[in-house]
Amino acid sequence: MKQMMMTLAALLLCATQANAQTARVADRELIGAWTLEWMQYDGEKKIVCGKANGYTQFKYYGADGEYAAAGIVLSNEGKIVVIPQEYGKYSLKDGWYMEMGRPAIKDAVILTDKTHYRGRWKNRSDLWVKHPSMSDKIIRYIVERCKMNDTPADVQQLIKHDIFK
Repeated sequence: MKQMMMTLAALLLCATQANAQTARVADRELIGAWTLEWMQYDGEKKIVCGKANGYTQFKYYGADGEYAAAGIVLSNEGKIVVIPQEYGKYSLKDGWYMEMGRPAIKDAVILTDKTHYRGRWKNRSDLWVKHPSMSDKIIRYIVERCKMNDTPADVQQLIKHDIFK
């Protein structure tokens, strides 16, 4: 009986620790500026981003659903190049993530704590780090670059017709 009670106590302790480790971080913690720490395509080696390889990705999530994504390149000459990727809307609610009007995906963004999230899209896994002290000047510049990258409607139609027939 004593052995069984000790086993139950040990199981309860393990379950409590597991629940503490998987406690959900509030969806609103996604709000802010993030950069890509690493990415890995299925079956391939992990690619570490940042100064070592001169490339990272940037994402901004606004409180009002504003979303911007860009590549950030550091050239060999030390020049920064911002490559706008997307600008639009996002939402994250109860584990369901949606950006740019694409269908929502369950657990595509998993906040592991207030400054990290794991992402999954198609065949790529990644880890992002939040930058709460990033200056508003940097954030607004990148977001504005993403806004300016909108392709005119007539050119979009031509591309859809000629490339995505």
